[in-house]
Amino acid sequence: MKRRNDGGLAGRALIVGILLIACLGVLRAETKASEAAAAAPAEASQYVGSDACKACHEELYTKNFEATPHFKTTLKGGHGCESCHGPGAAHVEGGGDKTKIVVFKELSRPQANARCLSYHGDKPGQAHFTRSGHASNDVGCMDCHSPHHAKEPERRLTQAQPQLCYGCHTATKADFAKPFHHRVNEGFVQCSDCHNLHGTGTLRHVRNVASGDAVCAKCHADKQGPFVFEHLPVKAEGCTSCHAAHGGSNPRLLRVSQTSMLCLQCHTLPTRSPMGPAHNLSQKYQACTLCHTAVHGSNSSNVLFK
Repeated sequence: MKRRNDGGLAGRALIVGILLIACLGVLRAETKASEAAAAAPAEASQYVGSDACKACHEELYTKNFEATPHFKTTLKGGHGCESCHGPGAAHVEGGGDKTKIVVFKELSRPQANARCLSYHGDKPGQAHFTRSGHASNDVGCMDCHSPHHAKEPERRLTQAQPQLCYGCHTATKADFAKPFHHRVNEGFVQCSDCHNLHGTGTLRHVRNVASGDAVCAKCHADKQGPFVFEHLPVKAEGCTSCHAAHGGSNPRLLRVSQTSMLCLQCHTLPTRSPMGPAHNLSQKYQACTLCHTAVHGSNSSNVLFK
C-alpha cells in the first residue's frame, strides 16, 4: 500500500508540474502579445502618411511620385514616401528638419542599396546584385536610377540607354562606333537586351535564354541548334570565339578579317584534333566557307558541308 501511495503522489506531482509549465507558457504568450500590441500603436504613430508629405512637397509629390511605380507603396496599408524615407513624425514636428528623416543623398552607397534592396532584392533578375560587377565596383542603385527625377520613366533611369551605360563603359562605346556593329546606337537593341545589369551567375552579366545557350540565340535562332554534327567552338566557347559581340572592323563581326585565318586558329597541321585541312591552302582554297557553309552546325555533314 505504501508503494501505491508513493506512485500516486508522484503521478499527481507530475500532472501538477505539467499544468504549471502550460500556465507559464500561456502567460509568456499573453505577455508578448500585450507588449507587441503596446508597441504597434507607438510604431504606427511615427508614420504621418503621404498626405502630410504632400503638404510641403506638393510639386515633387504630384509630378515625380504619383506618376511612378513607387506610388503603389501608398496602397493596401503601405506608407508611401515613408516606405523609403522612414517614419516622418519627427521630421514634421521639427519643422522639416532633414536630420529627422532619411535623405538618400546623405547615405553611403551600401546604405542606399540596402534600402532599395529591402524591397527590390527579391524581384526576378535582381537577386545577384550584391555579387555583381557593378556592386563590387562601388556602383550603387542611385547612380543609375532616380525615383523622383528620372529621364527614362520605365526603369527610372537617370539617363536613357545606351548613354547611361557609356558613362562608364567607354571602350564599348567605341566598339559600337565601328563599321560593323549591333545597332544599339540606332535604337534597335539595348544593353539590357543582352545583359542583366543587376548581375547574373554568368560572366559580363550576360543573360541566358531558357535553353541555357548563349543570349545571341534570342535573335539568331537559326544558329542555335541542336545539330547532329556540332561545331565544337560554338558549344564550348560560344559565339564570341569567332565574333566580336559589340562591334568590329570586319563583316559579320568576325574577329579576323580573312575567314581562312580565323579557321586556321584551330584547324592547323599537324594538328589532328580538331582535324586540319586535307588540302593545300593556295588562294583557290582559302575561302573555307565556300564549302563548309554550315559553320554553326549541320544535320547532314560531319565536315559541316551544306
